[in-house]
Amino acid sequence: MTTKIKICGLTTLDTLGVALEGGADFVGAVVFPKSPRHLDPEAATALFERARGRAKIVAVTVDPDDALLQQIARTLRPDFIQLHGSEAPGRAERVRALTGAGVIKALPIRQADDFAAADVWSNEVDHLMFDAKPPEGSALPGGVGHSFDWTLLADREFRHPWFLAGGLNPDNVAEALRITAAPMVDVSSGVESAPGVKDADRIATFIQSARRS
Repeated sequence: MTTKIKICGLTTLDTLGVALEGGADFVGAVVFPKSPRHLDPEAATALFERARGRAKIVAVTVDPDDALLQQIARTLRPDFIQLHGSEAPGRAERVRALTGAGVIKALPIRQADDFAAADVWSNEVDHLMFDAKPPEGSALPGGVGHSFDWTLLADREFRHPWFLAGGLNPDNVAEALRITAAPMVDVSSGVESAPGVKDADRIATFIQSARRS
């Protein structure tokens, strides 16, 4: 099965275009003011409309309230809402009802015990995403360039196809896929030249490396 690829935190037309031309399956707009990749829903709509029908549009959120979800649904009209905060599993049903979108839940991983949350969430969402747990005191729940021990995923099975995230880049994605056999990968900071600044060459190389794996 071909690995599916999500390029997250896109903020410019040129880098979105590179992701689409490279064949990215998902493109992500971060709607979270603390992130260097933040776009408000209106700005995200103007940018990501060119992706509609070419890749799945994902709105990445952190503990969004109902009003924000309704605004995102009305303007951006994403295919998926990604929950990247401390949301409770029951929140997924409400998110789906408010937006009509599928739901991706990112789970922070540092050790084997952290996968217990997957058992709780797997019946609630369309996809799980396993991301590295951020350092203590970090204001961001992800996108900080850290990875976790990928061998923790070896031989694990989940109800739906899942994303591997956290610390991936063009140089290590092939090894990550060899170890985990992840059906989907997500990258953000690993294809940047500076926080929030996507690099077109790194996006293209990442997609090529993942596709060859």
